[in-house]
Amino acid sequence: MPSSSLSTPLPTLTIRTLTVEDVPRCADLSEDRGWPREEHKWGLLLAAGTGYGVDAPDGRGLAAACVVTRYGSTGTGPELAAIGMVLVAERFARQGLGRWLMTAVCEELAPVPLTLHATPYGRPLYEELGFATPGRAEMLMGHFEAPAGPGARSGVRVRPAVAGDLPAILGLDAEVFGADRTHMITRLPAFSDRLLVAEDGAGNLIGYASAWPNMDTHVVGPLIARDTETAKALVSGLAAGTDRPLRTDVDVRHEELRDWLKARGLESIAFNAVMTKGLPDLPGDWSRRFAPLTVAAG
Repeated sequence: MPSSSLSTPLPTLTIRTLTVEDVPRCADLSEDRGWPREEHKWGLLLAAGTGYGVDAPDGRGLAAACVVTRYGSTGTGPELAAIGMVLVAERFARQGLGRWLMTAVCEELAPVPLTLHATPYGRPLYEELGFATPGRAEMLMGHFEAPAGPGARSGVRVRPAVAGDLPAILGLDAEVFGADRTHMITRLPAFSDRLLVAEDGAGNLIGYASAWPNMDTHVVGPLIARDTETAKALVSGLAAGTDRPLRTDVDVRHEELRDWLKARGLESIAFNAVMTKGLPDLPGDWSRRFAPLTVAAG
């Protein structure tokens, strides 16, 4: 689609708060840029976070949007805000609108530390806005092939989560993530198709993971586990409950899990930069944080 010049100077545009009623407009914007509509994900992000949008001057939906999800302090880590779904309509691209929106959002959030996942295309802009790149994540997708033969069964006990597991899930999540995200995790049972927990021999929670529907795939995330074997058991358990391809974004430091997923049929799709502003790295324990709930919210 040919570009349209913004008829209104950037400083006079209005950034408004988006609500769940804007999900169709956000999905239209995603589709406009060649992304999946992802209405299910947009609904979660706008319910648990704050959406910022600019209405198109030509009256055709949104010209730009992004979502911010804020997380509280656990007492050992800083408050944190994740920025995601930064989109500008194709006809208004390359006119400074995305930079202007991101600058305004970052200024409003300051001095809260920020994080986001950036594509190679978006990374230069975020670097100019003061973001650094302490890590990377690899997006993997494909039909999962269950292990067979000797050693296929893990010694880790995995079962569906029940309501009584929620306090332990929240405690483990805050410890590993490094910030309180109760308002997001408590939505997982309704948002996900499957939510599993892993236990040790004494019945203590050592991991949890969910699989949530996104278009024709199931996204595995969050994936939090004591070790790689626990992560494998959780992924295998989630895969057993779906015929859809799995998709997940794994911290590149978890090489063993990445190699295992590739051996099980998932393929590398892309690498995204994990970026931060106002802190040198993400808080929490990366060794137990295998995959985010979604790259749009951490």
